[in-house]
Amino acid sequence: MTSPASILIVDDEKPTRDGLRMALEERFECFVASHPQQALEILKTQQINILLTDLRMGTESGMDLLDEAQKLPQPPVSIMMTAYGSVDTAVEAMRRGAWHFVTKPLNLEEVEMLVLRASRSQSLEKENQSLKQENQSLRQENKTREPALERLIGQSPEMTDLRNKIKQMAPSRATVLIQGESGTGKELVAQCLHALSHRKSEKLVTVNCAALSSQLLESELFGHEKGAFTGATQRRIGRFEQAHGGTLFLDEIGEIDASTQVKLLRVLSERQIERVGSNTPIEVDVRVIAATHRPLETMIKEGDFREDLYFRLNVLMLRTPALRERMIDLASLSKRFLDEFAKENNKSTPPIGPLAFKALRSYSWPGNIRELRAALEHAVIMSLGDRISEKDLPESLLRTSSPQLPIPSENSPHGENTLDSTPEFNLHVIETRLIEQALAHTKGNRTLAAELLGISRRTLQRKLKDLPSSSTP
Repeated sequence: MTSPASILIVDDEKPTRDGLRMALEERFECFVASHPQQALEILKTQQINILLTDLRMGTESGMDLLDEAQKLPQPPVSIMMTAYGSVDTAVEAMRRGAWHFVTKPLNLEEVEMLVLRASRSQSLEKENQSLKQENQSLRQENKTREPALERLIGQSPEMTDLRNKIKQMAPSRATVLIQGESGTGKELVAQCLHALSHRKSEKLVTVNCAALSSQLLESELFGHEKGAFTGATQRRIGRFEQAHGGTLFLDEIGEIDASTQVKLLRVLSERQIERVGSNTPIEVDVRVIAATHRPLETMIKEGDFREDLYFRLNVLMLRTPALRERMIDLASLSKRFLDEFAKENNKSTPPIGPLAFKALRSYSWPGNIRELRAALEHAVIMSLGDRISEKDLPESLLRTSSPQLPIPSENSPHGENTLDSTPEFNLHVIETRLIEQALAHTKGNRTLAAELLGISRRTLQRKLKDLPSSSTP
């Protein structure tokens, strides 16, 4: 059985103390004190839930007791009593931590109801605090279950190499340049670098450089002073200052203009920024990660990007592989996206039919992971059967599909990427070369090769037995 809440009654008049104790002792564990010093001793030795104190007790003040009570590790809910009620006194009591304020002469029934409300308020506060701690524990547990790198899906050699490099680079404060086609997950890589760094408890601030004009980008990055330009009605803190102590991710760095390039170079060199409209340098401690889908080396030759800035950005470099370069990851990526969109649409996760998966494998994926994600969301929504069929995929994907593993002709025994125009070619030669290509692509990993070919590992093992021993890695 839960013990009753405790209340401390503090008043220098004995009749008031006794009357309040008699009115409240049936529902509360009551303690009494005749002056603040005695009350403070009780507060330090007993767990008091509610403090009911007079404002004036001789030369001593209940306000001072209120101040001391608020310093306790678990301060009580405090109610102030006084015969000298005024708005100013009530406001001051509330400011110093009082939960409520009542005037004398006291109505015992009203005081009892007020104390009950105070007790319920404290119980709700404790319950909310407990729920917050529980939610925080759950969030921490979920983070432990799914480390940052697990969001980079795939077991291809390209993805394994990318994850290894991220783990090696993350603890450094050096600038990282991420290069890769649109839709290959450059922002996700930046998030992993931050999450595995020593700055993970601080902010990761992201700026899309392609989304802003040159003037807006400069203000966005470095901030501005009031009156720096038309419309600057107040001082604004820029993204570098917001990211102080943490990480700043500059997406599409190849889109910034020449003037901003100069200022960014200075920041990377001196670790200082100046707000627009100010000449006062501000120290910033920021780890910079930049990303681009544009060939910066070509831009340098054409005079569109500063070579010295490129060298500042390219201290460490990561390349995110295109989806067509890691097609053995297609099945695991598809499963993750199907699970996600099935849940969003209150469906069970549908398997992908063989013709649909063949279409996915045959497509070149110019939009990479982003395009695959959109295609599978479309398929989940449009699917009416118990599996994803070819007709559930976007029409644009089906119109432009082409064979992923080129079929060799009978006249190209060494595996040139040609397709014989005559129908009389040897199917055994084609099958043999496809298996050789899959094993070469997966560096001999038979499980991944079977996944790439769209067959089971057992089927691949059986087919390998029928091949000449010189044909297999």
